[in-house]
Amino acid sequence: MSAAQGPGPETTDFGFRHVPREAKKPMVRAVFDSVAPRYDIMNDLMSLGIHRMWKRRFVQTLRPDPRRRLLDLASGTGDIAIAWRRAGGGPVVATDINEAMLSRGRDRAIAAACAADFAHVVADAEALPFPSGSADVVSIAFGLRNCTDKLAVLREARRVLRPGGRFHCLEFSRLQIAVLDPVYDRWSFQVLPRLGRAIAGDAESYRYLAESIRTFPDQETLAAMMREAGLARVSFQNLSGGIAAIHSGWRL
Repeated sequence: MSAAQGPGPETTDFGFRHVPREAKKPMVRAVFDSVAPRYDIMNDLMSLGIHRMWKRRFVQTLRPDPRRRLLDLASGTGDIAIAWRRAGGGPVVATDINEAMLSRGRDRAIAAACAADFAHVVADAEALPFPSGSADVVSIAFGLRNCTDKLAVLREARRVLRPGGRFHCLEFSRLQIAVLDPVYDRWSFQVLPRLGRAIAGDAESYRYLAESIRTFPDQETLAAMMREAGLARVSFQNLSGGIAAIHSGWRL
């Protein structure tokens, strides 16, 4: 499933809909305000728990080190930031445009007893309030597809990295096993909204999340966007047949 044609210069995608560019951020914020209370349990149900494996692999690629500082964009409820600290990573700044999600991440960091050297900042990944060269590692997991100007996010990630720092993105991508496409579509567009209605009382937000996966750039397109943003030695690895992928690039 996909949108019939791409958005124009004054519009952007919101799932399969085209909306004014300035409307997308408040619409995305409303989605995550709605899903925040049940977000973690819904992640388990939506992915049958596989997202935990993907995130473990992602954190390994970050190479946590106590001497390195992580900036985690679209941090949400804090899975990546908390895992970084638990794995021995250094100070972390968790950012998200959605205060409700970030608040849950703060509570989880405190509950996990890893809140030391942990800052939470409400910030737009397209215009970060941090100095250039201030992070050793920049990560974003399942957040880039919700951003209005994805190229701006990639450019900001490069800007705040120190020379020799690395950007990592974990995101849903393009399934590489064609025979599974019908099954994946049924799960995404029939099962997920029903789960959203039953568990979170919100079918529409989960319909948007499924649609946003289909409108997100595929592996090669995202890699090209990262190069356009100035990142070097860009690479990616598929997870679960391309349902998700990890993209990485360096600031040289």
